Amino acid sequence: MDRRTAAMDALQSHLGHVFADRSLLDLALTHASAGGGAAGRLANNERLEFLGDRVLGLAIAEALVESEREAPAGDLAKRFASLVSRDACARVARTLGLGEALRLAGGETRRGARDHDTILADACEAVIAALHRETGFEATAQVVRRLWEPLLAERLDPAALNPKSALQEWAAAAGRPPPAYRLVSRTGPDHNPTFVVEVSVKGEASVEGEGGSLQAAQKAAALAMLERRRSAL
Repeated sequence: MDRRTAAMDALQSHLGHVFADRSLLDLALTHASAGGGAAGRLANNERLEFLGDRVLGLAIAEALVESEREAPAGDLAKRFASLVSRDACARVARTLGLGEALRLAGGETRRGARDHDTILADACEAVIAALHRETGFEATAQVVRRLWEPLLAERLDPAALNPKSALQEWAAAAGRPPPAYRLVSRTGPDHNPTFVVEVSVKGEASVEGEGGSLQAAQKAAALAMLERRRSAL
């Protein structure tokens, strides 16, 4: 048994479901980079990811409405955004060992794509869609609730949800100008870029953050500065 086949078997064990149509799971785990040239391009998981995003959203929304019966809609919306975020999906993907089961172009593995948040999150949503296609929504929602249970139990951190706004509010309260963001670097292929951004606030040492998009890198940098401030108190 090769390494990827073993990883797919382990993934199914974590999901609690063995796919009758194994090609559906294989498709959910096939990144766009594996297709090579445009001619005869291998099918990838992008369409399943589109569907899985919606299935995950409904499953999490139902879970929140049932578990937080007294929470106002605004608080539910904040929790929802956190739970269906790229970071949340990537965390779940890592608990499933999903990275080892991915089908990627050879060079992507050497560049660390198997542990890239965006790739893991997209594949996680694609696997959810594959489950939905084979088992239906109710069975898939049960799997989602089980996998997301640790995240659902976590206390909400407003700064982690919107660190750029939190950092700007802190700077204003301290009588300082708004934070300034500077792009340090952009590396990697177009379908899997890595951005590094530096954030600076007057009177503070600058901090860098990394992400799969400019916005994600800015948020990572802002959160890193907030965490540094918190640890200094």
